[in-house]
Amino acid sequence: MKLFTAALVMLSGLAVVGVAPSGQAQQSGSFTGTVQRVWEDGFSLNTGGRTLSVDSWDLCGDFTARHISVGDRLTITGEFEGGEFDAFSITNPNGAAVCRYSQSEIDEW
Repeated sequence: MKLFTAALVMLSGLAVVGVAPSGQAQQSGSFTGTVQRVWEDGFSLNTGGRTLSVDSWDLCGDFTARHISVGDRLTITGEFEGGEFDAFSITNPNGAAVCRYSQSEIDEW
């Protein structure tokens, strides 16, 4: 009986260890979808299975609407933070980066 209990405890510990990395993996990643709405420093992206609120300020500043439109098909990489997805990169279907700053946008900052 002691051997059975020890084995059960050991297996339970392995199960908990096995679950922890999965939770961390959901914190960052890559998603592809269609833009549903755009605002000055972000947009919502429908991936088909979920809709993400994307913070694009680090890439587009307050000029997201100059670079991204409703209906655009995009791929984003980044991480979840505070209920939003902070974008590290935004690319179009051709693989080109979206939200390249123009000199006038940099001057406006």
